[in-house]
Amino acid sequence: MDEKTTPAKRPNPVLKRTIMVIAMAITGFHLFATFLWIAPSSTLREVIPGDLLSKYMIPMWGQSWSVFAPEPINGDYYFDVRAVVSTPEGGERTTDWVRATDVEIDHSKYKLFPPRSAGLGIGVASDLKGSWEDLSDDHKAIVALDYFKGDDSVDRLESKLAEFDDPDGAVAGYLEDEQVATRYATQVALAVWGDDVQRVQYQAARQNVVPFAQRNDKDAERPAIQPVPVGWRALSFAENQSNEEFAEYFCSSDTVRCVDEQ
Repeated sequence: MDEKTTPAKRPNPVLKRTIMVIAMAITGFHLFATFLWIAPSSTLREVIPGDLLSKYMIPMWGQSWSVFAPEPINGDYYFDVRAVVSTPEGGERTTDWVRATDVEIDHSKYKLFPPRSAGLGIGVASDLKGSWEDLSDDHKAIVALDYFKGDDSVDRLESKLAEFDDPDGAVAGYLEDEQVATRYATQVALAVWGDDVQRVQYQAARQNVVPFAQRNDKDAERPAIQPVPVGWRALSFAENQSNEEFAEYFCSSDTVRCVDEQ
């Protein structure tokens, strides 16, 4: 007598088609968003409203063809940090400079799968340098001053900058980039020198490579570093940032000695 066999259950065709449509829609949106991101800026980007495009692409999918065109990358960016720390005797001392970008690069050098965060310091320096160059000479002179006393130091800086004409609206963009730079410098300082840090100072800079026309000149020297002078700033913290996790990541490099090793 033949045993009765239970027929195999077939997948629900409606469910299968639904999953396929969703997968195709996600893939299509990703390809379209990637195209808009790497293509030259145009009104076509307005198809995706607000800042949704940048929020989707950064930090996971961001990419750029600037290595190849229209001009290859022809310079290095540096981001240096120092701090004033309190001493056991009740005084203060100023630390030496730490080149945060060297520490960041060490996380990716000779690494098959480097962390995406390894370019963070370079990005901060590049953004700050670019927005600083858009400022007027009066505004540049102001940001080179110290603003760290009291809880209103940022407000006082903004008020002072507002005293001078800003027809192109460059100040707002600079202040946004300075806030990011201050928060990054704060995390670097706390990681390297610990909780005794009272205030920070940082310097973003760019140094061009030897010009292409002098590439075969063995005596050719790189152009001078182009610094962004910024005064001392009060510590600044972003919401939900973890100083402990940043310190664990940053201090895992062999190019820096952090507070536990000093």
